[in-house]
Amino acid sequence: MSGNASRTDRNPTAPRIGRPSWRDPRLIIGLLLVLASTAGVTALVGSLDRTTDVLAARTELPVGARLESGDLTKVAVRLGGSEKKYLRASSGLPEDAVVTRLVRPGELVPAAAVGRPDELDRKPVGLPIEDPLPAGTEPGVRVDVWVALPEAATGQGTRFEQPRLLLEGAEVSEITVRESALGTDSRSRVYVLVADETMPALLNALSNDAKIAVVLNPRGGP
Repeated sequence: MSGNASRTDRNPTAPRIGRPSWRDPRLIIGLLLVLASTAGVTALVGSLDRTTDVLAARTELPVGARLESGDLTKVAVRLGGSEKKYLRASSGLPEDAVVTRLVRPGELVPAAAVGRPDELDRKPVGLPIEDPLPAGTEPGVRVDVWVALPEAATGQGTRFEQPRLLLEGAEVSEITVRESALGTDSRSRVYVLVADETMPALLNALSNDAKIAVVLNPRGGP
């Protein structure tokens, strides 16, 4: 008897683990965490896959240009959380909207690049240029504007004063080239953005038929 009892004590019966119940709070919390994680991933994938119709420039839009529907095209893009940074097609064009910074062809129109005419702190002025433009002169680059005012008329033509720097680091907004009928001569008109405080001096030079030249400013500013 004592031998059997001792053997029984050395081999106790292992406790049986009961099956989890649906009422077990740990099971309910785990299930909720799985559902929440799945819903979050689904929402994230859905937002990344969603496209938004925004407006892009058909052609180059210089600073000060009035924004017209014919200048724009609608494109569907995936922007994620950046939708508010661009001009949405569903919002339409603001009334009397103008471009406040250069927008290149095919570029999505930033909302920050659209404003009203009275918000422009610089205005484009066309400069007639007789000499060939420096290589690399294009909208968006910075140039120095040099002028030489007429000094006196002689039998051999008009003499001009020493050239002086009138505008430093002016931004080019547009360039047009006009060729002669025979194509042997061409003149360029370079539009630069001019602040109000420097406008009188430039207009004075233009009204007095000054010779004007532009030089690239590699520093990009005054």
